[in-house]
Amino acid sequence: MDILERIEGLEAKFHEVSLLITDPAVIADQARYVRLNREYRDLERVLESAEKYKKAVNNLAEAKEIFYNESDADLREMARAEIDELEPQIPALEEEVKLMLLPQDPEDGKNVVMEIRAGTGGDEASIFAGDLFRMYSKYFETHGMKMTVSSFSEGAVGGFKEIIFNVSGENVYGTLKYESGVHRVQRVPVTETQGRVHTSAATVAVLPEADEFEVHINEGEIKWETFRSGGAGGQNVNKVESGVRLRYNWKNPNTGEVQEILIECTETRDQPKNKERALSRLRTQIYDKEHQKYIDDIAARRKTMVSTGDRSAKIRTYNYPQGRITDHRIGYTIYNLTAFMDGEIQGVIDALQVAENAERMKESEL
Repeated sequence: MDILERIEGLEAKFHEVSLLITDPAVIADQARYVRLNREYRDLERVLESAEKYKKAVNNLAEAKEIFYNESDADLREMARAEIDELEPQIPALEEEVKLMLLPQDPEDGKNVVMEIRAGTGGDEASIFAGDLFRMYSKYFETHGMKMTVSSFSEGAVGGFKEIIFNVSGENVYGTLKYESGVHRVQRVPVTETQGRVHTSAATVAVLPEADEFEVHINEGEIKWETFRSGGAGGQNVNKVESGVRLRYNWKNPNTGEVQEILIECTETRDQPKNKERALSRLRTQIYDKEHQKYIDDIAARRKTMVSTGDRSAKIRTYNYPQGRITDHRIGYTIYNLTAFMDGEIQGVIDALQVAENAERMKESEL
């Protein structure tokens, strides 16, 4: 099936979805309505690019028809100029449409919950976890993403033993999912007196945020506790029980195993808001657990080095003595570590997306 035939199929699908989202029965089913609205927006973007491609292909065919069959010299000259303009444009437009025709991960448009945890390396691992958090914070600032911290545990000499935060914006999961895995650092720690290079690690998890209707939670079974939350000062510190802790027994639908999920939230001084955010994190954790099989299946099917789905895989090394960053999944190495740690990570994300898209195009025979 060529690209134009695929576009015709999408046009029929777009017409069908357009009708469905105006159907009162569909509007009444919120889960289906939101899913179809998302599909409508995705198809609309694809068809906008497809329309540009089709128009260029048709205009080129008309210009060639005039050039080869018209006797009027002026018309032939105009047709020749149009051919010269259109021919270089069409491969780029075709590539754009091919990329958009690839099946999209339905998670890509979602906001995320990110978790950074110190791994092997003691105090230095906590300091590195703090460096990674700063790196991502800078990246979010420059790319219009909004971040809110849910909870954190500071390291003994700086950084974080763990920090959990939400990130919202445009196509957040589709951009940040490549950051999941083990990040390794090689440098002389501030705690090292002999000047020796140590290797430490921190793990990063990027979880797509669950919509309310995607996960069933029996809220009556949640055990809530409140506690006094420390802070940066002011009258409320250690006087008002604004911090919340929830415990929930989740049953694995695949194995029947019951597991307790514990979540704390001290993000705001407002207890109801903290409860709301703790519930959101609970939904995300359950969604992530229930969708892990789906993620594993995708990874196994694609056999791609980019999205392995394995959060324990070592994905990147930050070598300070050499000023080098290496992403092991695609053999990508650059020597601008200072700028990278200041949030300039788009280059490696772009390279990972290109590598994955190339593999997916091969599979889709586009």
